[in-house]
Amino acid sequence: MAIRRVVVVGAGAVGLSTAWFLQEHDIQVTVLDRVGVAADASWGNAGWLAPALTLPLPSPDVLRYGLRSVFTPSSPVYVPPTTDTRLIRFLLGFARHCTTRQWRSTMGVFAQLNRRALEAYDDLTRGGRENRVAEMTRTADPFLAAFTSDADRDHLVAELEQARTAGSDIDYDVLEGATTRSLEPLLGAAVRSGVRIRGQRYIDPPRFVDALATSVRERGGEIVTCFDAVEVRDSGGEVVVSAADGDERHADAVVLATGARLNALARPFGVRTPVQAGRGYSFSVQPATLPKNPIYFPAQRVACTPLHDRLRIAGMMEFRSPDAPLDPRRITAIVDATRPLLPRIDWDGRHEEWVGSRPCTADGLPLIGCTRSPRIFVAGGHGMWGVALGPMTGRMLADAITGQQDPLLKYLDPLR
Repeated sequence: MAIRRVVVVGAGAVGLSTAWFLQEHDIQVTVLDRVGVAADASWGNAGWLAPALTLPLPSPDVLRYGLRSVFTPSSPVYVPPTTDTRLIRFLLGFARHCTTRQWRSTMGVFAQLNRRALEAYDDLTRGGRENRVAEMTRTADPFLAAFTSDADRDHLVAELEQARTAGSDIDYDVLEGATTRSLEPLLGAAVRSGVRIRGQRYIDPPRFVDALATSVRERGGEIVTCFDAVEVRDSGGEVVVSAADGDERHADAVVLATGARLNALARPFGVRTPVQAGRGYSFSVQPATLPKNPIYFPAQRVACTPLHDRLRIAGMMEFRSPDAPLDPRRITAIVDATRPLLPRIDWDGRHEEWVGSRPCTADGLPLIGCTRSPRIFVAGGHGMWGVALGPMTGRMLADAITGQQDPLLKYLDPLR
């Protein structure tokens, strides 16, 4: 079956990366999105390309923490009281994967994915045949994790060592409080210890994804916004994607990269793994002196990233509908948790308050590959790591669509 035209549904980091790498194989691409480029999780993401911290979400620690506070609105991991049976089934499946044995098994897959993640970004910014992505990645040195106690620091160190055991290449230094604060003067006296992680990078997510979209267009691709895809049909000879307003696009194959809304289009093609919105929140502040590199507060689960003229503060994992409105209590919870650690910031002057839906699977692994139809492919379910693993996913899937099956895809099978 010759594939010359592919429609990609979803214009986030994953979908656009897939389109870009398909173009490397001389495939004609059209990207469709119900809103626009980087309209959901790709926009407000922390932007970390941090293989050392790209870890499976289901873990014994998350489960233990969640049981204590999962229904508390200020909790970093929050589930509103619900009668949604689909969400309840997802949470039960998630809990079943929060074992040490399962985490180690999943981490072994992540270790292999992470080794390829930065290389795929380099492919984009070096350019392939033509028109590289103009926005560059940035080296994060030092990449600091900061803590209010040695016990919290030791917890992250233990996790990094477990990831090393699973095959991850991680280089880090354990720091005392004074050294940590000297590396980033914005940190307050409440910071008592830290970890410096080497070899990590970061991006400005909306700028990078916009640059990726520009490159796709310059290479001959079409990006169609306000296309609300509601149905995908495989006629046997071609695939048709239909919009709510009756518009249609025809292609030899389709890639579904619709984030937390993946199931609606993928279920008819045998994809039964639930993809649940794990909503993240972020906002921007403008300190007098902007940090040069990202700062991570693991105990508070808060990520801070300098983005040109502002500092993005991101956090929360909120399991609820992707269409629910922004809950200001989540923003307040992030501010309250972070204020003592960054005391010289005007928290009341924050702006760009945002919520986006990260697509989570119960086992923590993405869904990448072919469905029951040989013309319908899936790229999603990355949880918090859609930006970090998006280009790697796009390269791997583009290779698979053009006949180069990667052995890793057996762990990421959308039909599992």
